[in-house]
Amino acid sequence: MLTKAFIVLVLIGILASLGSGLFYLMRDQGSGERTVRALTLRIGLSFALFLLLMVANWSGLISPHPAVPVQ
Repeated sequence: MLTKAFIVLVLIGILASLGSGLFYLMRDQGSGERTVRALTLRIGLSFALFLLLMVANWSGLISPHPAVPVQ
């Protein structure tokens, strides 16, 4: 359960970084460095989340559900 909560927190962080990137883009008219930093943070968080999911799947903390519905 702790793993799932951490995944949700990282997703919220990704969305917050994306929102701040949009805010800085609109406020600075695309000429500021804050937009680049916010979007770089978003890419880093996304990459870290991907790695976390890979490691959690490999270690057995999470498991994917089947794509075909069980009858």
